[in-house]
Amino acid sequence: MTYTIDSARSIFPNTLIANAVPDTVEAFDQLSPEDQLALLWFAYTEMGTTITPAALGAANMIFAANTLTQIEEMPAAEQTQVMFDLANRTDTPICRTYASFSMNVKLGFWYQLGESMKEGIVAPIPDGYKLAPNAEAVLQTIRGLEAGQQLTVLRDVVVNMGYSPMGAQRIKDPAVPPTALGSRLKVNITGIDNATVLSYMETMNAFDFEAAVALFADEGALQPPFQRPIVGKEAILAYMREECQGLKLMPEQGIAEAVEGGFTQIKVTGKVQSPWFGVNVGMNLAWRFLLNPQGKIFFVAIDLLASPKELLNLVRQ
Repeated sequence: MTYTIDSARSIFPNTLIANAVPDTVEAFDQLSPEDQLALLWFAYTEMGTTITPAALGAANMIFAANTLTQIEEMPAAEQTQVMFDLANRTDTPICRTYASFSMNVKLGFWYQLGESMKEGIVAPIPDGYKLAPNAEAVLQTIRGLEAGQQLTVLRDVVVNMGYSPMGAQRIKDPAVPPTALGSRLKVNITGIDNATVLSYMETMNAFDFEAAVALFADEGALQPPFQRPIVGKEAILAYMREECQGLKLMPEQGIAEAVEGGFTQIKVTGKVQSPWFGVNVGMNLAWRFLLNPQGKIFFVAIDLLASPKELLNLVRQ
């Protein structure tokens, strides 16, 4: 059998992923801008105890400081208009600047904006504001999600705001230097002794993204949660540098199977901690690897799992 990226995506098909996340993001996108902003306000107010302020340092909020100060110095009506412009993806200087932020900075931008709204520095949602029924339903759905899924919804929502013309440059978070070789922690995964998979987890935790990418075949691909595969080492490295800074991978157990053509498929389940969460909260993930006969990663899908029960679902059906 000759694998393609599309056929590789079907390995371990019984993995139950958190489809509620993209469904909730899609429902959010259907709301009016007014309800989108109100829902963000309510969500950040409720989840502010889950999102850790320590993440602001990790997100390098210096990139958003001038924009936040500019908004805080505006009259209330203009502050409200800026937020509407962001939700409407209007072509304004602030919307263009916002679109250039990295994912972490966008999360921090709304976190800090919410804090300023609580303090009365930025115009808050009016007292007694009532969400429309469909917006209330989306908020109730978010409330029912696990903490890791909630953060993923918020991330996907705020990432899409602002205005980004074709070819616009993104501001990148400063790279975290890789952990020194002697200080790197070994990873143990129950049921897995494959050197490539273990090295992948260890190099990702060490923020040594170049070493992680070296584990991929030249035509290899990485599929982030709810996204299309990213193909090729250069594109994968760019993704890791932008999206994986500060993550802590905590794989727990896995299963490996030899398949046709000398390939090996491996499924690992565990958790990932984000700099936006405290140490007591993690996202339940599965990594679905397909290794080529040379032991290189031909494909790996990263799935946000539907429930903690899925961490134990390693039985082939």
